[in-house]
Amino acid sequence: MAGQQFQYDDSGNTFFYFLTSFVGLIVVPATYYFWPRDQNAEQIRLKSLRRVHGRCLWYRLRLMKSQQSAVPTLKKVVLLAGWVVFLFLAYKVSKTEKEPQGYDPYEVLGLDRGATNAEIKKRYHVLSLKHHPDKGGDPHLFMKIAKAYAALTDEESKKNLELYGNPDGPRVTHFGIALPAWIVDQKNSMLVLLVYGLAFMIILPVVVGSWWYRSIRYSGDQILIHTTQIYMHFMYKTPNMNMKRLIMVITAALEFDPHNNKEATIRPTDNVEIPQLIREIGSINLKKNEPPFNCPYSLKARVLLLSHLSRMEISETLETDQQFVIRKCPALLQEMVNVICQLTIMASTRGEKGFLPPTLMSLENCMKLSQMAVQGLQQFKSPLLQLPHIEEEHLRYICNSKKTKHKVKSLQDLVSLKESDRRNLLRFLDEEKYDELMAVIGSFPHVTMSIKSQVLDDEDSNNITAGSIVTVIVTLMRQTLAEMFEKEQTTCAPEEQPPEEGQGDTKNCKNNKGWVNKNKGNKKAAKSKKKKPPKKKQAAQPPQQQQPQPQKKQKQANGAVGNNTVAKEEDEDLSDKGSESDEDEIHRDSQSEKEDDSDKETDKEQDEKQNKDDEAEWEALQQSIQRKERALLETKSKVTHPIYSLYFPEEKQEWWWLYIADKKEQTLISMPYHVCTLRDTEEIELKFPAPCKPGNYQYTVVLRSDSYIGLDQIKPLKLEVHEAKPVPENHPQWEMPVECEDDQEDSDGFEESEEEEEEEDDD
Repeated sequence: MAGQQFQYDDSGNTFFYFLTSFVGLIVVPATYYFWPRDQNAEQIRLKSLRRVHGRCLWYRLRLMKSQQSAVPTLKKVVLLAGWVVFLFLAYKVSKTEKEPQGYDPYEVLGLDRGATNAEIKKRYHVLSLKHHPDKGGDPHLFMKIAKAYAALTDEESKKNLELYGNPDGPRVTHFGIALPAWIVDQKNSMLVLLVYGLAFMIILPVVVGSWWYRSIRYSGDQILIHTTQIYMHFMYKTPNMNMKRLIMVITAALEFDPHNNKEATIRPTDNVEIPQLIREIGSINLKKNEPPFNCPYSLKARVLLLSHLSRMEISETLETDQQFVIRKCPALLQEMVNVICQLTIMASTRGEKGFLPPTLMSLENCMKLSQMAVQGLQQFKSPLLQLPHIEEEHLRYICNSKKTKHKVKSLQDLVSLKESDRRNLLRFLDEEKYDELMAVIGSFPHVTMSIKSQVLDDEDSNNITAGSIVTVIVTLMRQTLAEMFEKEQTTCAPEEQPPEEGQGDTKNCKNNKGWVNKNKGNKKAAKSKKKKPPKKKQAAQPPQQQQPQPQKKQKQANGAVGNNTVAKEEDEDLSDKGSESDEDEIHRDSQSEKEDDSDKETDKEQDEKQNKDDEAEWEALQQSIQRKERALLETKSKVTHPIYSLYFPEEKQEWWWLYIADKKEQTLISMPYHVCTLRDTEEIELKFPAPCKPGNYQYTVVLRSDSYIGLDQIKPLKLEVHEAKPVPENHPQWEMPVECEDDQEDSDGFEESEEEEEEEDDD
């Protein structure tokens, strides 16, 4: 390239700029992402959870891992070494000598740019005498002074200086490459080629290929694509899947196959220990030769899951494998729920006769199995077994105790008891164990739901028509059982109430003692309110309708008297009648004016009400739009509340499923929404199409936990579907404006005048 020259860094100084930038781009982000978090903060968090979660398996494993793990220390050493290298390179860069930017003769002579020729000659004379080599001066400096004087006195040199910044004219542009010269040295050519070939032909393709191979094998939820295909096949084959079949399908995931997952292992000792567990468990459907159920990895995973649900004691070697299987179960069950949703949507869109969607029972079995796997309990077991220090032998006494008025079969029943009754019921526990049990059950969640159904983007959002898109806004508010119990105790304390209060108050207090009684009392009160018909008030007739009746009677009386009187009195009667008719007309005019005024007032009131309704609808629409925008911009953390589980090997957050179902038809109305951000309150929108036929429909809004048994919430949803409005043929917005009509009339008149002229011409 003409006028340009490329050269490598012979001194090696500029190479440090490249290394400093390269190391800084690696060290700074790596420190932000990989620097170990404060161990003290984690220890403080674990200490705060110790009172409630001290007996949990995941808590004990976390303490052991934090004490034995050397990974944080290794990360710190590597990152500190990177920072040492970065600081050393920065120091080398700061000490590098900078080359002069350009040649300035004024600066060499020590003059300003506006100096005259006389000043230049005078300055040159002084400096040449001072720095002349014959007088002991520096020859190199003397040459620079002479060159500067020539550049400022010679016209051509001065012109070149002004145009090109150099008295000698245009220079060659030098481009420095921040690589040392030994890289392109012929002696090191083979070594450099080997390094380039290793980096760009082996390491880079292997890294990119491994990333690509992994990305195409896994879904967005880090589940193997082949596992999703297996679930899709068996769910399509058996839409109504019971719990036994579901356990077989879940454990057929390729995540448990050592050929597809390096974390899964098959040991030689499995040939001895697995058959022993099979004999202890009983029937696990060994006779089915359907692949992949008969594969060794699937059989092992199934046996380990069933032994976990039975809370059986196994060897240490199998215990690590069991923890791996249980750790994978929640994610696999969530993938199964996603598969059910996909098949349901496909069945509704295709409408094929042979394509049956999965039943509601299959979906609910997946959610129940997630609860069972997290808590380590079999189906239909008592939810009280989730609590510490309560075993199977204690359930007979707790559930069948005659000392309590109500049977204790759920966590809510246990919480609703009085303190004295509950302590007497659990008297087989000492004070320490009892306090721990109460702390645990007090930390369990209680979620209340408020439901509102409407049709968005419609003139009448509360009117649900056939085929419209119904939006059910569900507001979830999470509290703990301890908070609910304290509120109920503070709202009504029957022991502290005076005996002079009425019977109605005592009934209300009895209903406020516990959860079940309180809810039942509210339901009964609601039913009694519905049974009482509203009293109809007799509407007083307006005076406008009551006044004309005596007037008519007076007219009839006057008419009767007029027929019997003498002819002389007819003139007087006629004058009286004329005066009465004038008074009647005046009275009627006043009545019509009053009616007009009342109509105007009612019209104004209706307009004001309509304006208020429009403003309320507009505010609600704006709030919904703002809420959606905030939901799109905000990324909420999925860290909600750690669950309490005695047998789950990993810390798990408290998540929920929310959906709408038709219990009568056993169908799914809206797809399940996975609630992963419920800390205190959460507002969720569920959308589904309204039925095509008008009528009353009874649905159910279901909130299911993915971790706890017996804490699900169910609330009815009633929909009154009306007929869809017919499509209007005429609309005010479709009418042409007045100007357009006038223009059209003008054009019509113009056409008529043209036709008349043509007729005259023909004549």
